[in-house]
Amino acid sequence: MATTFDHGGGIRSVQVPIPDNPLGYTLVYVVDTDRGPVLVDTGWDDPASWSVLAEGLAGCGTSVEEIHGVVITHHHPDHHGLSGKVRDASGAWVAMHAADTAIVRRTRETQPGRWFAYMTDKLTAAGAPEEHIAPLRDAAPRTTLPGFSPALPDRELVPGELLDLPGRRLRAIWTPGHTPGHVCLHLEEEHPSQLPGHGRLFSGDHLLPEITPHIGLYEDPDDATVTDPLGDYLDSLERIGRLGAAEVLPAHQYAFTDGAARVRELLTHHEERLADLRSLLVEPLTPWQLAERMEWNRPWDQIPYGSRNIAVSEAEAHLRRLVKLGRAEAVAGSEPVAYVAV
Repeated sequence: MATTFDHGGGIRSVQVPIPDNPLGYTLVYVVDTDRGPVLVDTGWDDPASWSVLAEGLAGCGTSVEEIHGVVITHHHPDHHGLSGKVRDASGAWVAMHAADTAIVRRTRETQPGRWFAYMTDKLTAAGAPEEHIAPLRDAAPRTTLPGFSPALPDRELVPGELLDLPGRRLRAIWTPGHTPGHVCLHLEEEHPSQLPGHGRLFSGDHLLPEITPHIGLYEDPDDATVTDPLGDYLDSLERIGRLGAAEVLPAHQYAFTDGAARVRELLTHHEERLADLRSLLVEPLTPWQLAERMEWNRPWDQIPYGSRNIAVSEAEAHLRRLVKLGRAEAVAGSEPVAYVAV
């Protein structure tokens, strides 16, 4: 049974399940326009998720076939997974920021063996133990991977521009951090319940009511640019905080008000976390060793294999921020590279 909610003013949401994931579901938003309904995100590519989306759209008084367009906040499979199926069924356009479209294109073109080799090299450089790296080497000969054929978008979300949605004022706001091309969408219309503030914000994973989104490294096997995704995220958060939206419509959990207060909480959280990590770096630590010592939602020995890779990526993102701020530095000659507080 699909769970739907009417947010008023021609906006509804459908809870589309994410298989075997503690997040539970993605909130797919249905936005009425003068040319037909437009979706914000689509949910995970899974038969059960597809059935719930179709059932939910029927509950909202429409159908997959009637969808006019799809706006994707970012390329992750719990947001973009079903975009291709929606487009095939309806002829809808699919729009995404160019930076995430580039990731989709690269994902479609990358052979799994190339990806496994890259991950092996990356984890080796981070100081991961051999028993963690060995399964990646064993998996390299496989020919297919789930999520390696995401739909290629056919429209670009241009930061600062209004989307071509007749009868609506929906502006794209580039908010890199969670992904390089993450976009929030500002509905510049009076709130239907007259809540104080400036319109409503579809926040994707950028701003969630109770969760801190993952900030890892932007993965590109062919690009050696030293990025600072945590710095990008914090800058993006401050810009979103200044919007003064009356209500935030996130991709997970539930809608909430006072986005500016949530932004302040997240900025404080990351500042405290950076200070905690710097205190751990009184001794030289590799990114893997730092990840082992960081506070997660469960002890390190209970964190699943794939989640450890994500945790190491997050540790590296924080290390890059500390280095950029001049609070830590790489230890000359260390192999794998260790970092220490300065």
